[in-house]
Amino acid sequence: MRATVLRTQTSAAARRPGRLVLTGLAILVASFVVFGTVLVQQITERTVRDNLSGTPAATDLVIGDPEQPPPTVTDLRHVRAVPGVSEAVGRVAIGVSLGEGYLNLQADPGTGPLATVRVVEGSYPDGPGEIAITPRTAERLGLQVGTTTNGTAGELTTPTGLTVTGVVETAADAGTDAYAPDSLVMSWAHLTAVERVDVRAAPGEPLEAVRQRVTAAVAAGQPVRSGAEVREAEANAAAEEVGRLFILVGMFVAIAVVAAALVVTSTFRIVFAQRMRQLALLRAVGANRGTLVGALTAEGALTGFVAGVAGVASALALGYALPATLRSTGHAVSSPGLPLAAAVAVVIGAVVITVLAVLAPALSAARVSPLEALRTASTTAGRRGVGVPRLVFGLLLVAGAVLAAVATISQLPEPEQQSYDPTGPLLLLVGSGALAFFALVALGPLLVRPVLAVVGWPLRQLGALGRMSVGGIGGAPRRAGAVSVVVALGVTLISGVVIGGASLQVLADREMALSAPTDFEVTSNGGTLPAAVVTRAEAARGALSRVVPYRRVDDVTLMRGADKLGDVESGYPTNDLDLAVLPSTGDLDVADGTLADRGPGRIVLNSWVARDTGLRSGDTVTLAIAARRVDVRVAAVLPGDGPLHAGILTDRADLDRLGVPTAYTGLLADAAGSGEDGRTAGVRALRQAIGGSEGVGLAVLADERDRNDAVVRTLVWIAVGLVGLTVLIAVVGVGSTTALSVVERVRESGLLRAIGLSRTGLRTMLTVESGLYGVIGATIGLLLGVPYAWLAVQTLGINAPLTVPVLPLVGLFVALVVLTALAGVLPARRASRVSPVVALGADG
Repeated sequence: MRATVLRTQTSAAARRPGRLVLTGLAILVASFVVFGTVLVQQITERTVRDNLSGTPAATDLVIGDPEQPPPTVTDLRHVRAVPGVSEAVGRVAIGVSLGEGYLNLQADPGTGPLATVRVVEGSYPDGPGEIAITPRTAERLGLQVGTTTNGTAGELTTPTGLTVTGVVETAADAGTDAYAPDSLVMSWAHLTAVERVDVRAAPGEPLEAVRQRVTAAVAAGQPVRSGAEVREAEANAAAEEVGRLFILVGMFVAIAVVAAALVVTSTFRIVFAQRMRQLALLRAVGANRGTLVGALTAEGALTGFVAGVAGVASALALGYALPATLRSTGHAVSSPGLPLAAAVAVVIGAVVITVLAVLAPALSAARVSPLEALRTASTTAGRRGVGVPRLVFGLLLVAGAVLAAVATISQLPEPEQQSYDPTGPLLLLVGSGALAFFALVALGPLLVRPVLAVVGWPLRQLGALGRMSVGGIGGAPRRAGAVSVVVALGVTLISGVVIGGASLQVLADREMALSAPTDFEVTSNGGTLPAAVVTRAEAARGALSRVVPYRRVDDVTLMRGADKLGDVESGYPTNDLDLAVLPSTGDLDVADGTLADRGPGRIVLNSWVARDTGLRSGDTVTLAIAARRVDVRVAAVLPGDGPLHAGILTDRADLDRLGVPTAYTGLLADAAGSGEDGRTAGVRALRQAIGGSEGVGLAVLADERDRNDAVVRTLVWIAVGLVGLTVLIAVVGVGSTTALSVVERVRESGLLRAIGLSRTGLRTMLTVESGLYGVIGATIGLLLGVPYAWLAVQTLGINAPLTVPVLPLVGLFVALVVLTALAGVLPARRASRVSPVVALGADG
């Protein structure tokens, strides 16, 4: 009997490939995602290994190691004299301070197999004090071929001439790069050591023999590695970073797999409910419950196997096609290997997950009574509630989630806490989130009706179609709960990422408003700016949109009566920067008070000064420099540092009353034009304003701001893409559930058509039902996502304010509803095509 039942069930599944596909669609997508992730990791690691080594391919030996004392100039000279050595290049980079900026001067031969740069204008340096620069460096620093400037580096404190002889192209141009042969760099900066030495052996020389001679020529203990070994180590280091990233990716993929398992459980419940009469007949002819469970589980295993193989094959086809397509467009992307072990593991995993997902529906279906065979319909109504054990288990999970959340809150950092380790609170938060999710799985059917009563109210007001759509969902709460929970999981993750990303963006904007409030800063290196510099900068309106000069003093103390406040002996850094004219002022938030209250007699403190002195907004205090005193009131306290690292932000009139000289110590400016051209024009205008002023430097703050913005945006989009996998599987689950429920409700659809409901009306009703899965899931997801996002932001201890971006979250809600509604369009069209006569004559 067992073999007969098993053969009957598996053959029936094979004869209905459409149902098989719908049942295993979520597992197919999950298998595609998992194996696709394996292939993407291989593609990324191979691309990194093939293209991102910093050691030229012609390098045969490398002397030196970052963990060991560096090779000396004497070592380099000895290596060049070794028989069999064709070329030896010392690699070193030093920071050079110019009167008008900064250079990263690097040693490179400029020509030959060991060169990393290529001359595109002028000639490569070959004399003392000569350098070549990159195109962006030339634009930013206003240098050109033939220009001479002065710079200092390391122990070279006397400004020494540097002449630009050429412009070179490099793999990356940061806008501060300069190059020269190693001998010129070492002689100009008086260096006695280099970071490493790259060696190229003479053609035909045995590499091992050359290595032994080189080892004997350098200082004892100096490591000598092959070029291939170094390139491999560099590639491995880069690949290791990729591996760390994919550990995080794996966490999100695991969540997507859990979501797929929940969807499969829901779809199997529908499939088995549609076959209750058949199962009852098997019970009536002698099959016991264990036999039915075994047969239904085998059907699940078959579904998982087919879905797993299809998912792996699809991922493999795309994994080979995509790199080939990218290479044809000029991108250096490597192809993956053929990870057979991973492919087999994914297929086995698909089978195991499907079997685990089918167990609960199979056990429930196997409890069918043989008398059910006497029913005229082949389907049975699903249970609407949950049993007492499941209810108790769900409530215990809720209690655990709440307790873990309370424990997380109790470990959040205090405002004045100096050292904080977020590891423990983050683990508690993850545990709380996991418990909350599984509680949602257990109690989902109980939540559907209350949530539906609220979110379905507008639909019920639209007439009979709306009431029938809401009733269709409410009539099967277990099914609605299973599908909506997966949607809720995706929305919770995405809303958390969106809220966390918005909070991080506010923090980044605040930090940039403090450290880089404008595109450029001109400083006097501790002195004062010549008045002509400020005048010329203010006159350059074509290239600069605003110029904001300021004064900075470092010895302002805070007094109350005769008592000095705080523990700082020399005083606090203070400036009179006018925030009202800076566009970034709107990015500043306050911990106490308001920035709008700042003015003459009113100051702003950064958080550290406020803690050190015990002052709050509204307090009165005295500013003091030497014998001068000015009474002021604290208008606001910032949550972190002050603009340009000021401890006290005061009005210009107050600094005048304190006797501070009227000469400015720096100025901020914004480019009038947009993009790189506008920024370059602003740099040139400020270079002209600075002229030959000694000790005056220019910093391009906008570059730092761009880098920070790019990092935040990249992190947010990567996270959204990863959690989007869960949403994809949720939408697949909605489509599968709607398609299977159409079969289950064929008589109901026929009856509605028979009493006058049009095809359009039936399609609309079923599509709205499908969209309601998204409404319920998105509502629950947002209710969970916002508080957990707040906890996550606080747990990180980064002093970022909770920011709830309403429009993106509304967009997320609408997008999920639209996607889930679209998932039901095709099943609804199929249902509307069935003739009422045929539908009423069917047994489901």
